[in-house]
Amino acid sequence: MAIKPTIYKFNISLSDMDRDHYDSLSLTVAQHPSETLVRMSARVLAYCINAAPALEFTKGVSAVDEPDLWLKEMDDQISLWIDVGEPSLERIKKGTHRSKETKVYAFNTKFDVWWNQIGRQVLALGVKPYRFDIQQLQEMAALLNRTNQLSVTISEKTAGIAINEGYCEVSWQDLD
Repeated sequence: MAIKPTIYKFNISLSDMDRDHYDSLSLTVAQHPSETLVRMSARVLAYCINAAPALEFTKGVSAVDEPDLWLKEMDDQISLWIDVGEPSLERIKKGTHRSKETKVYAFNTKFDVWWNQIGRQVLALGVKPYRFDIQQLQEMAALLNRTNQLSVTISEKTAGIAINEGYCEVSWQDLD
């Protein structure tokens, strides 16, 4: 019998000062059995950074033909493809062919090797790559429970995150 995903709930008060986007989000996120809490935290943060009414989590890790997040138009065309982690160049190319815009949010300790191998090619494809601070993501993950109340304030590529009874900041940088 297959191991089932672990379900996390997030009630988020979002204030994105960079985009003048303010929202209350209620998210249910399935953590795949092979996924770490740090990676799931990166997915939730990528969602907050790109929050839009039609943005949604996909099957993610368990679906090779889907990104971690996507934004689809009313005609089912993908306008935004978002991958989290260090995807293969083939996967990134798939995103650029299937969507109008592709973003990657990298964070792993193996980032430098991955970026040295394919960074130029990623940039040549017109992808918007970003890098989360791994230690800050680990701090965020350590504060999570199965049910979470978050207040996320985004300003100048930093998210101030009040989670349950704790607080952390996660920053990211453009890689282009």
